[in-house]
Amino acid sequence: MPSLQVRELPENIYRLLQEKATKEHRSLAQEAVVTLAKGLEASLSQKNRRMELLQKIADNPAVDQSVLRFDPVDMLREDRDR
Repeated sequence: MPSLQVRELPENIYRLLQEKATKEHRSLAQEAVVTLAKGLEASLSQKNRRMELLQKIADNPAVDQSVLRFDPVDMLREDRDR
């Protein structure tokens, strides 16, 4: 899992994050991840992320269907004629 190091974090933000972590019974690192996820409107649930990705794939197929409508025989003849 990737890690992140934040330099020059303002003291008041660090203190607020630490207080919230204590209140929520989380470590400082866990609270930072939760706060970042909320700020970025990202879901922490792998199931939800997977479902969103599958929906995006279904909505926007990567292959244009018109590309698939070709005759391989015509393509071979065209290639041979070059």
